[in-house]
Amino acid sequence: MSNSQAIGVAYQDQDIVNSNLSLVNSTSGQIGYNTGSSTAVPTAVTQATSKSTGVTANTPCGTITMNGAALAAGVEVAFVVTNSTVSAYDVPVLAIKSGSATAGTYLLSVAAVAAGSFTVVVTNASAGSLSEALVISFALIHVAQQ
Repeated sequence: MSNSQAIGVAYQDQDIVNSNLSLVNSTSGQIGYNTGSSTAVPTAVTQATSKSTGVTANTPCGTITMNGAALAAGVEVAFVVTNSTVSAYDVPVLAIKSGSATAGTYLLSVAAVAAGSFTVVVTNASAGSLSEALVISFALIHVAQQ
């Protein structure tokens, strides 16, 4: 391995770009973003006027607080997350962090990914109108360009 450096029994790989952004904890088995780096501090943004209002979050992870407007039963709404760290090959991962009074009443998905943005779709899977300000956590899995 021409770009590796022996460090005892194992090798330290010199090919990792921006390794200060990565967190790998061999004790706990956790992997993710190193929030000690100023470029990976999670962003916290809030939708301004409606559930379809786009937001800008220029970090690889963070939270989006949705507007508390009503969403009718069975209806879905989409909004764009503008994010300068997203490439067209990346995979955004979403989870409801808080704001949902009842588990399973909302479904999240990513409808599109492009260089500089991704589109989030939120569906009201309940039988009634909901007016909750969901907090959505997101993280990007960066994929090598093909």
